[in-house]
Amino acid sequence: MVVLLAKDGGAAELLAAIRAAAAGEAPVAPRLVRRLIDSFVLAPPVTTSAEHPPAAASRLGRLTTREREILASVGLGLTNAEIAARLQLAESTVKTHLGSVLRKLELRDRVQAVILAQTQGLTGDSRRTG
Repeated sequence: MVVLLAKDGGAAELLAAIRAAAAGEAPVAPRLVRRLIDSFVLAPPVTTSAEHPPAAASRLGRLTTREREILASVGLGLTNAEIAARLQLAESTVKTHLGSVLRKLELRDRVQAVILAQTQGLTGDSRRTG
């Protein structure tokens, strides 16, 4: 499990991350999302047999409208609980949809989903790549 927090984050941020991790989530502090994306986009390409999120962009059409909403919310760095509240869903429903998103797009984890959502402009960010 990956938990990304800023070293200067406060006690509330740390506690939220611990709770999210205990619930099986892999939280990414929202203010780190932009730094994560920038470092991914600006880094030189890595040659590996593993597929990278940009290759998954061609499969975005496989997602339902709700799955795209979930992916966009993940791209904003929201936890499953925050997404559930935002979209008025049960947290278990969010987890189900997120699992479907990862499977359909052949992504390994939430971090790849964040990168894909950001680079494809699903979060409303105009700084698209590709």
